[in-house]
Amino acid sequence: MSELVLWGFPKSSNVQKVLWALDELGLKYEHKEIGGPFGGTKEAPYLALNPNGLVPTLVDHGEPLWESHAIVRHLYAQHGQSPANPSSAVARARAGAWHDWQATTLWPALRTLMIQIVRTPEPERDQKVIDTARAQADAALAVLEGELSKRAYLAGEEFTWGDIPVAVALQRWFNFPITRQQTKHVSDYYARIQKRPAFKRWVDL
Repeated sequence: MSELVLWGFPKSSNVQKVLWALDELGLKYEHKEIGGPFGGTKEAPYLALNPNGLVPTLVDHGEPLWESHAIVRHLYAQHGQSPANPSSAVARARAGAWHDWQATTLWPALRTLMIQIVRTPEPERDQKVIDTARAQADAALAVLEGELSKRAYLAGEEFTWGDIPVAVALQRWFNFPITRQQTKHVSDYYARIQKRPAFKRWVDL
């Protein structure tokens, strides 16, 4: 068995973060498809690895790790080099802050929009829920726009692991069938991200 085994299905945004990180780092791994259309996450063998019954799970030399952001940080701590894994403690903290921000501020609004606009038939959509989520998303994107007016990437002038979760969320945002407010700096940032081969392979499908 490979020293690294990733459990999850590749269309999951959380699994995509880890797949992207693994490719950026040039790591060899075994990929076991589970969850989503493959099922199996609530069965005892998988729950022994991840008691939440969610994806992804990474088994590193026999040790199971879960939560996508924790996995990405672990991989870069173990295998990353500067600048992708910043040598500066401040830059690493800034990258971690964007991981948290994606999970607590940006993604909840985008996830609601995805459920309502993409996964729910139009007659069944709740416009009030959509309007609230859209306002929250616009507010979050305004924060991102302001920060990206100051630097090329989230933690500084070079790509780091801090960019991965936010960019995965932006891939969903830019593909929603909606009219978006103009965010020049976010759009320019996303265009830079789209050029990365690992992003093209796993996220920008």
